[in-house]
Amino acid sequence: MKIQIQTVHFDADQSLKEFITKKMNKLETFYDRIIDSDVVLSMEQLNTKVKDKVVLIKANIPGSTLIAKEKSKKFEESIDLAVDSLKRQIEKIKTKKQE
Repeated sequence: MKIQIQTVHFDADQSLKEFITKKMNKLETFYDRIIDSDVVLSMEQLNTKVKDKVVLIKANIPGSTLIAKEKSKKFEESIDLAVDSLKRQIEKIKTKKQE
């Protein structure tokens, strides 16, 4: 799976990129037909203070696009929440195909 990581108004360090890649690759154990995914990292600001870290993941699979957007105080936590959301969406699609 091809993973494209974008950051808005900051540069992500290598350890964060590796964390994202590891989490996204785990999704392939649930559904091996994920074509590619875009991960967008940004910071939600309130006036001049950084409030939350926002992660938006778009995963393309044959026939549709799965989207998960989560925010929390840390990028790692947001990524975990977004990947869990994608996992639930994949399971839903798989059960619909089995019926």
